[in-house]
Amino acid sequence: MASSPSSRATISRQSQIVALLRRSGRVEVEDLASQFGVAVQTIRRDLNELSEARRVVRVHGGAIAASGVENLSYEARQLVAHSQKKLIGEAAARLIPDNSSLFINIGTTTEEVAKALAGHSGLLVITNNLHVATELYRNKAIDVFLTGGTVRQGDGGIVGAVTVSQIEQFRVDIAVVGSSAIDETGTLLDFDIREVEISRAIIEHARKVVLVADSSKFSRAAPVRIAHLSEIDVFITDRLPSPEVLAMCQECDVEVVETGGALENDPKGHPADSAV
Repeated sequence: MASSPSSRATISRQSQIVALLRRSGRVEVEDLASQFGVAVQTIRRDLNELSEARRVVRVHGGAIAASGVENLSYEARQLVAHSQKKLIGEAAARLIPDNSSLFINIGTTTEEVAKALAGHSGLLVITNNLHVATELYRNKAIDVFLTGGTVRQGDGGIVGAVTVSQIEQFRVDIAVVGSSAIDETGTLLDFDIREVEISRAIIEHARKVVLVADSSKFSRAAPVRIAHLSEIDVFITDRLPSPEVLAMCQECDVEVVETGGALENDPKGHPADSAV
């Protein structure tokens, strides 16, 4: 039986909404209603249906992109949980002593760590992240080693066998690593196997490993395994999603630092709005 014009319009609109999210990371109900010329209630129904299909994550006033087998654009990742990432970056910087050596890998959260290191001195930072290097190289009190390799055009990450080989030449005090997703077993996940190989090398060549990841990572998925929480020494996040995750961290002997801040699904302290 052929679908009705209204159902075809709904499918088309929802597909366009998902495409917008892949580019921008977040959409607002009122903006979408204006863009598509439909009622706010219609957009809320669209977002709720997309959420039930796990194509988006509903938040107060709109939605953010759900992860799958493909990562969000760099620009979209910068927007998701930005205030939480800033607090996480500042907390991580407070744990890093002057006159130490560290790895900082690819990621928008690790970039916030780099920004928060401005007041440090005597650091040696080894990174495969162009944005981290750009943030730190002007600081005369910090030495930056930027690895060789292939530069990913999408986000300025440097990847490849050369990158892994150069990282393996170091043994540093602290590794600051991110993760695209964390599953219910405590497995850290990412999208690009080349990036994962680098993250593995970083973890294996550091005396202490600090994971920086906001709580939205527990509601996302990615296909490639990086490591397990048991390989992490300190986990800095805005908040743990459940007592079960806290118990898992305690069982794995992971020190947890929660920075607080507004919930990703509620910048104003309200639950995500529901369909009307």
